[in-house]
Amino acid sequence: MARLLVATVPLTGHVHPMLVLVRALVTRGHEVRWYAAAKFAPAIAAAGATYLPMRAHDWDDADVEAALPALRGRRGLARVKAQLREMFIAPMADQLRDLQAIAAGWMPDAIVADQAHLGAAAFAELAGVPWAGLGISALVIPSVDTAPFGPGWRPARGVLGRLRARLQHAVVRAMFRDVTRAYRAARQAIGLPAGRGTYFDVLSPQLFLQPTVEAFEYPRRDLPPQVRFIGPLVAGVPAAQALPAWWSELEDAHRRGTPIVLVTQGTLATDARELVAPALRALATEPVFVVATIATTIDGPVPANARVAAFVPYQALLPMVAVLVTNGGYGGVQMALAAGVPVVVAGGSEEKPEIAARVAWSGVGVDLRTGRPSAGRVRAAVRRVLADARYRTRARAMAAAMAACDAPTLGATHVEDLVERARLAGSR
Repeated sequence: MARLLVATVPLTGHVHPMLVLVRALVTRGHEVRWYAAAKFAPAIAAAGATYLPMRAHDWDDADVEAALPALRGRRGLARVKAQLREMFIAPMADQLRDLQAIAAGWMPDAIVADQAHLGAAAFAELAGVPWAGLGISALVIPSVDTAPFGPGWRPARGVLGRLRARLQHAVVRAMFRDVTRAYRAARQAIGLPAGRGTYFDVLSPQLFLQPTVEAFEYPRRDLPPQVRFIGPLVAGVPAAQALPAWWSELEDAHRRGTPIVLVTQGTLATDARELVAPALRALATEPVFVVATIATTIDGPVPANARVAAFVPYQALLPMVAVLVTNGGYGGVQMALAAGVPVVVAGGSEEKPEIAARVAWSGVGVDLRTGRPSAGRVRAAVRRVLADARYRTRARAMAAAMAACDAPTLGATHVEDLVERARLAGSR
């Protein structure tokens, strides 16, 4: 049995895949203590882990601007940079102090943390504790075969493509120079050398679990050997599910052969005007049944062929869905592909343009190349995916590759191997 310290930043999309991995680790007999935001304490306890509170930077991602005023009014590149500084870089020193206090009374055999948790990365570096990173989005790792992460540029091809990618990397490094300065200053403030790396270079040197299959990621000749593709960490179907009152209407529509279109904006970017509202307008006169999930209210009447809810159990819904229309949250896209559902992505914030680009590159859907599409563009994309069987075929092939992976077991096995390697090295 190993003692495992888990750490996640206060974002739902970072916690949910970790819950799946932690359940597997607990089932295999390991003692797991999890340092996280208070809103996730019940889910952590239900997974069998011991919840450890954050003493600072504990905010609710349902309204990040209330907790992080520096994000207010910012869009595009300015917002991305503010998110990197406020969400991930600024908390590093306090996260480190909390983890060091935990380890003073309970030294873990390894730390397992989401890739954005800089405090965990610093703790592993300072304490010499084995570190397993968990990817929570598309691979950020720089490569000679890819453009820089962020804008959603496609991979380089040929000599000219690689030369263009080198120029793009230089441009992006310059664009994020202030973020890099903040990251290096934060390292120095906790007693680490500033180094020559950037926020985007943070990677466990021992083990990094990427919760997808290789077919969804760009090929990289220089992929670090510690990266392991394990398949999506998707929760199983709950034993009991609260279904909306209109669920029978949905099932009737599915039995009649009416295409079911799911529209969602995930858990972070929840302004319905960006995607849900234009999608409802776009599909109002189409021969489809629309299910839209959004935590906020919708202005105006809901079309007759649509139903709106704050929550719908995706595990029960996705087998009936013909197309997912999404703003590109990584977890939602992986869940859809695991069910063989093709995707239309309107990704305009955070790292979502990168996820949208991979959807188009892998042939499993359409990239609208904007986070605020017009109703006409959404309508055309949905029609295209429904009419062209190649999208469904590629999505089903992706689902087959994912089904061949037992992600929780693979992830847990890799963590156990990491601990065992450390023990063997320590006994020499």
